Amino acid sequence: MAEAPVDLGWMRLLVEVARRGSLSAAADAMGLSQPAVSYQVRLLEQRFGVPLLKRLHRGVSLTDEGRRLLQIAERTVRDVDTLKRDIRRGRRRPVIRLVTDYAFSSLWLIPRMPGFRQAHPQIDLQIVASQRLASDWQEEGDLAVAFGARADFAGDAMLLMPERVVPVCAPALLARWTQDDGSAMADTPRIHLEAEPGSPWLDWRSYAAAAGTSLEPGSVPGDLRFNTYAMVVQAALGGQGMALGWLGVIDQFLEAGLLVPAGECVEVPDRGYWLLGGSEQGAVMQLRAWLQDETGAAERQPS
Repeated sequence: MAEAPVDLGWMRLLVEVARRGSLSAAADAMGLSQPAVSYQVRLLEQRFGVPLLKRLHRGVSLTDEGRRLLQIAERTVRDVDTLKRDIRRGRRRPVIRLVTDYAFSSLWLIPRMPGFRQAHPQIDLQIVASQRLASDWQEEGDLAVAFGARADFAGDAMLLMPERVVPVCAPALLARWTQDDGSAMADTPRIHLEAEPGSPWLDWRSYAAAAGTSLEPGSVPGDLRFNTYAMVVQAALGGQGMALGWLGVIDQFLEAGLLVPAGECVEVPDRGYWLLGGSEQGAVMQLRAWLQDETGAAERQPS
């Protein structure tokens, strides 16, 4: 009958005995009883035909043959443990961190997340949102979607959605203006996005200048101001006034008829939402491609 091979369990046992210098300590470390460890050591010595341990008054030490076997056992155990860690690490789901602003994340990205998860179930997406993109965003994320002009970003930035802005309001407000021959429009409160000086997006005054209209804030009481665009849109949905709507970001509300255009559309060349960064890592490239497809940017790229 062929002898059973020396398996990894016995090698690990020998490593623990040598490391701790005691059968009982090795037994505790491996969750075994001391008699079980003694029995396995005797079986191992029988297979090699030589003593591997010296029994001392307190503890044990390795014989010359035991030390030779230990060198092999330590290397084998170490290699197997390293391989196991590498395999487990490879099985972990990749986590991609996308840095963007509140408007894009809450109004554009979150409604489309079920589609991304269905297309890429192996990828976990973590959103890091703020009001404006920080210069050190790459310390927080793998990719960024940021609003601004071409000159604001590096040359490899890709335009996802050009800036196209149109006044919007709830359908009931538009119906009221139609009934009043448009006279009520001038008295309708404007909903403003509060922004720091030098912000890159249009406000009511710059929109009116670009469109050549008088749809800018005047002396009408009741104007509303919010510091996030999601609240601006929520107020417009509630019929509380007229807001500037960024096409691409609010398309879902226009398509559902919850908001309606109430003025001329203005497009600002070479400004909008840009896709920044991205490594050659497979999951990052998949997210880049998905963002391009969902925004139509892939179709606008030169062939």
